[in-house]
Amino acid sequence: MRLSEVLNKAPDTATAQVENFLGYSRVRWGQHKNIDVGRVIRNYFCSQCGDIRTFYSGRVLSCLVTSDRSVSIDVTLQCSGCRASTEAWFLVGVGGQLAAASPVVHLERFTENRRDTAAKVGPRVEQIDDLFERAQIAFDDQLGAGAMVYLRKIFEIATTQAAEATGIATKRPNGRRKDFKTLLEEVDEQSHIVPIEFSSNGYTLFSELSEIIHGDSNESQALEKYRPCRRLIFGIVDNIRNNQEMAQAIMALGWNEASTLITTEGVES
Repeated sequence: MRLSEVLNKAPDTATAQVENFLGYSRVRWGQHKNIDVGRVIRNYFCSQCGDIRTFYSGRVLSCLVTSDRSVSIDVTLQCSGCRASTEAWFLVGVGGQLAAASPVVHLERFTENRRDTAAKVGPRVEQIDDLFERAQIAFDDQLGAGAMVYLRKIFEIATTQAAEATGIATKRPNGRRKDFKTLLEEVDEQSHIVPIEFSSNGYTLFSELSEIIHGDSNESQALEKYRPCRRLIFGIVDNIRNNQEMAQAIMALGWNEASTLITTEGVES
């Protein structure tokens, strides 16, 4: 296996044995060396192309030896369509000697600088896209609580938008905002935005996010919970998106003259 195959799988931190990539002579700490380990290839949503594109590096990568057991690799990636560029940085740990014939490596850190050029491939819902991006960047930088802040914000915005779209008041008669639990229950009862397998625990997710944000969990716990919480938030946003698409289709067909309720399972008259 070549080192590029490990880099291509980031942020996966699995340990792997790779071909020698630094040569068989000792390279001292602080020295740079160009390495030929194959192209780094990653798929992103390209902002300029407006579609998913393959971004790839050159054949030669810049490697900085940071210790006897680790190297830093900076990579510039170019869109295969419009040639727009973005960057990625990898800190690779090595178990044993750097100059070994087949060193065992693992990814210690990984950061992307996608800027406004590229976005991760995944569900995209208008202005919520940016918050998903910010959450992922915070997670990639090991900022668990920060990532959770963005996920909770997405949950709040998506629920409020779903309420407004279905005519549910977001404020009480006295003008004050409804508490989130009440609003979520009203929206979910009418539009079923929470995935059915979590329907009885929708507010538990919001409480989980809040506890982490308010310091009731440490960073390692927040990082551990990030992926399952993100998957559930994606599911909620997907349900809302699908509801909106169905509502637009019904309107185009002229079926909206009857009283209809859009759900994730279909249309109920």
